[in-house]
Amino acid sequence: MKSPYNFIVKPVNGSRYDNIKKIGDIDFITSVSQEDHTVSNRFAEVVSTPVNYDGEIKVGDTLLVHHNVFKYFYDMKGNQKSSSNYFKDDLFFVDEQRFFMYNNGSEWKAYGRYCFVKPSDKDDYYIDSHGSEQPLIGNLRYGNKALESLGVNIGDKVSFTPDSEYEFNIQGEKLYRMFNNNITMVL
Repeated sequence: MKSPYNFIVKPVNGSRYDNIKKIGDIDFITSVSQEDHTVSNRFAEVVSTPVNYDGEIKVGDTLLVHHNVFKYFYDMKGNQKSSSNYFKDDLFFVDEQRFFMYNNGSEWKAYGRYCFVKPSDKDDYYIDSHGSEQPLIGNLRYGNKALESLGVNIGDKVSFTPDSEYEFNIQGEKLYRMFNNNITMVL
């Protein structure tokens, strides 16, 4: 079974939501809201690649997908529905605009025009800002070919545009997903 234009995926661990955390021997439910995007599962296993696709992503790889791919929602009449990505059973369609990264079993790689920045810890400033992170500054954690061609490499301290931070947790690490053009300079 192949789609002409989309990847066919299923949620990793067979769950649409990632709202259970194990502490000791006890499972804690962190959220019961289906609308809470912070607990939607963002990891998908590739079941099938598109027809005529010849890229690096293979069946069995893991994709980092948009938070709405697996979510339920309620229509205007209060009926529960699956997202527009739903196909059948536990399978979903994902096009190249709805995932940002992939793991081939050994490492994560940013996909297309996306990159990931690890926020920097706050330095001492004359002007006080809230939070524990330095605003608009971080280290490039996962880059791409377009950034490499510009001389922006993994590990570089970079500045990025305001409101470009789309937060993800990748293997316990807080990262911001952004586009190439959100990186403004190498510091």
